Amino acid sequence: MLKKAWLRNRFDDGLVFRKAAVRGKVFIEYLPAENAWCPIDADGYMFINCFWVAGRYQKQGYGTELLNTCFRDSARHKGIVIISSAKKRPYLSDKAYLFKKGFEVADTAPPYFELLVKRLQHDALLPKFKECVKAPSLSSKRGLTVLYTDQCPFVDYHVQKELTAIGEEYNIPINRIKLESKEQARQSPAVFTSYSVFYNGDFLTHEILTQAKFRKLWDKIKG
Repeated sequence: MLKKAWLRNRFDDGLVFRKAAVRGKVFIEYLPAENAWCPIDADGYMFINCFWVAGRYQKQGYGTELLNTCFRDSARHKGIVIISSAKKRPYLSDKAYLFKKGFEVADTAPPYFELLVKRLQHDALLPKFKECVKAPSLSSKRGLTVLYTDQCPFVDYHVQKELTAIGEEYNIPINRIKLESKEQARQSPAVFTSYSVFYNGDFLTHEILTQAKFRKLWDKIKG
């Protein structure tokens, strides 16, 4: 699986993967922020790459248990950072929940991304987004462009099958840009490097597209 291969290749960068002792998707991934596949300046911090507690396991203490392991492993760091958003959105950790755990907003990037931080050294410089995401654009690309990596196991099918079907249905060009290295990801115009969509060069969404989801977005694009 592409996701497992991606994880194995990150262990040398200090990535930690912890899973709760349940059968469902309840896990956290984190690594030193200077090795994160994300366009941030946060050297000395720990970056939570993915934090997922499946619905049936929420409000049972598993999220707190996983976060606490990250807090313990980050004791010698300046703090912990994670990507969230102004309001709750799919694939992004819940800001309200993280605020209860001591996080605060360190920086923002359009159209809705927020970089949250839990500071462990209060005199440390706050982390921030790189300038490449302050005005996200792919001006040279027409049609639908997806930037993606192998960080998420659900991406590959949708990048291949669903995008092809969308292109055929709407007769629009499809561009696939796979970020193959940390360096490429850290210079990306997209905050969410696992999967981000641009239409005619402008950021559209970080949510994985299906044909049904794109039909709803198409009405807004053409409206």
